Amino acid sequence: MSEARKINPWLKAGLEFGPLILFFVVFMRLRDRMVTIGGTEYSGFIVATLIFIPVLVASTLALWRLTGRLAPMQIATLVLVVVFGGLSVWLNDPRFFKMKPTIIYLIFAAALGASLALRRNWLELVMSEALPMRPEGWRVLTLRMTALFLGLAVANEVIWRSMSETAWVNFKTFGLPAIMVIFFVLNARLFERHALPRDE
Repeated sequence: MSEARKINPWLKAGLEFGPLILFFVVFMRLRDRMVTIGGTEYSGFIVATLIFIPVLVASTLALWRLTGRLAPMQIATLVLVVVFGGLSVWLNDPRFFKMKPTIIYLIFAAALGASLALRRNWLELVMSEALPMRPEGWRVLTLRMTALFLGLAVANEVIWRSMSETAWVNFKTFGLPAIMVIFFVLNARLFERHALPRDE
């Protein structure tokens, strides 16, 4: 496997989070308006989705071009955004795009669970360069991340089905990234306890 090329971390962060921030800004500006395109009226949510899809495609391709590698999560996210976001725009129905996080988190939970059952830790293959740990540490982290993804899938379903579009957009834009950061901070002791010695 070829090693990913290093790029400016600010540029990397901009390419990864820029499309999501743009989606948030467009939605907040248009959330109380209907926009007519080609004789059809679309809500601000659909228009934000319509803009988000090509911007995410462009930023993901730019990341791949600059680094020479894409993580499996990035590829899966791109495919599901294009499919479910495209369905939302085509059918003028925001529910498909709102279901996308549920499906992707269930896929990740299933993949991690399968890796444990097969005793082949795929999480270690993806993250071992950033977090060098002993096998036991990876097993525990995989169990915890499986539970996290299942919890996020449930949370997404509850929020989009029972709360306003604005609440869901805030959850997707700020809540989900914050939960991931908090998760890794809370697991700092696990990383320390199972870290490989420096000479390894």
